[in-house]
Amino acid sequence: MTTSAPANAQAFLDRTNSRELRVGIIGLGYVGLPLALLFSEQKFRVTGFDVDQKKVDTLTAGGSYIYRILSEEISAAKSAGFTATTNYAQLAELDAIIICVPTPLNEHHEPDLSYIENTAHAIAPNLRSGQLVVLESTTYPGTTEEVMVPILEKENKLGLKAARAEVSGDKAFYVAFSPEREDPGNTQVARRDIPKVIGGLEPLATRYASALYNSIFDRVVPVSSPRVAEMTKLLENIYRCVNIALVNELKLLCLRMGIDIFEVIQAASTKPFGFQPFYPGPGLGGHCIPIDPFYLSWKAKEFDFHTRFIELAGEVNLSMPYHVVSSVAKALNSRKQALNGSKVLVLGLAYKKDIDDLRESPSLTIIELLQQEGAEVSYNDPYFPTVGRGRKYDLEMKSTPLNQIEEFDCVLIVTDHSSYDYRDIVRRAKLVVDTRNATQGINRDNVIRC
Repeated sequence: MTTSAPANAQAFLDRTNSRELRVGIIGLGYVGLPLALLFSEQKFRVTGFDVDQKKVDTLTAGGSYIYRILSEEISAAKSAGFTATTNYAQLAELDAIIICVPTPLNEHHEPDLSYIENTAHAIAPNLRSGQLVVLESTTYPGTTEEVMVPILEKENKLGLKAARAEVSGDKAFYVAFSPEREDPGNTQVARRDIPKVIGGLEPLATRYASALYNSIFDRVVPVSSPRVAEMTKLLENIYRCVNIALVNELKLLCLRMGIDIFEVIQAASTKPFGFQPFYPGPGLGGHCIPIDPFYLSWKAKEFDFHTRFIELAGEVNLSMPYHVVSSVAKALNSRKQALNGSKVLVLGLAYKKDIDDLRESPSLTIIELLQQEGAEVSYNDPYFPTVGRGRKYDLEMKSTPLNQIEEFDCVLIVTDHSSYDYRDIVRRAKLVVDTRNATQGINRDNVIRC
């Protein structure tokens, strides 16, 4: 093991090509752990860091806490030198440090950068000359330069500065931003086939980061700065947010007009140009799409700019869980039954089908709204035998077996997992409210699509 910094660019590149470069991944969640495994598969020695001791213990024992990552993959990585730790002092031994921590919103829908800030505080005392620090966490343009770099420069013990045109040599470390592009549950596109956008603080940082990521991804896309890379990620997700908001609003209109929005989308999708299908649902979930518009709109105020179009899309999507609860109440009312006191079974907690990811899931909001209206709520999800407490929810519930469906006044389909037998569910349930078109082709009087 070596702790000396690369003497020049060629040394860094040579150590990358020979897989001698030591890589650290901070944040071993849905982004960081898959990234660590990609590096490990390419024979890099990887050290993973996380503040959650339970995660570290699970990985150390060769186990996995993410459904789509098998314990065999963890064991293979361990055999290749992968280790996990909560000891951030080990950062001093590494050549490249990649940050994959959460960037949620606070209760006022403003950016919460505490995870990035705390990580920078942890890195700084262990920073050494020649290290590459890459931020992957989705955030607003300017975060890398305005938030992370000042902490690293101020708090390191060696007087190091981030490399720029006027700063180089033995007193410099290198900084880049490279947005994560994880798509949980996507089995159609291999991770290494997803191009990696990279924006360094200066050209050598971009070159270092490009060489590092090119060892695990088939294509890297260098851009001129961290700000461009940060904005690229926001554009990707805001594009989806706006288009989903459009079809969500059209769905509400189509419901009043007696038109099947899914049939409309299917027909429009036959156009071979100028149209890309997006689908309505009960609300947005995941770490990026529900959050990114608010990151950009918050930052835009600094420039006296109001992102009206983007904020409107966010408002439409945020309103969808309320539409779902209203639809449940209306469906029960049509059967002369009040929502207050009714037994409702929510199918699916994950934010999308066939994954074990609860981040920003609309199901959590829907459950809490139903409870506030006096409903007796249970849930079923094959990926979550229990759900406890998170940053924005406190449910403390256990998954209810599907053999109890007949006991409920309403079955509410929020996440359309492939493992559900929807024909059987409809056959046995008193009432089904479907937010995902999971019951397409099943025409029975007890099915309400909303």
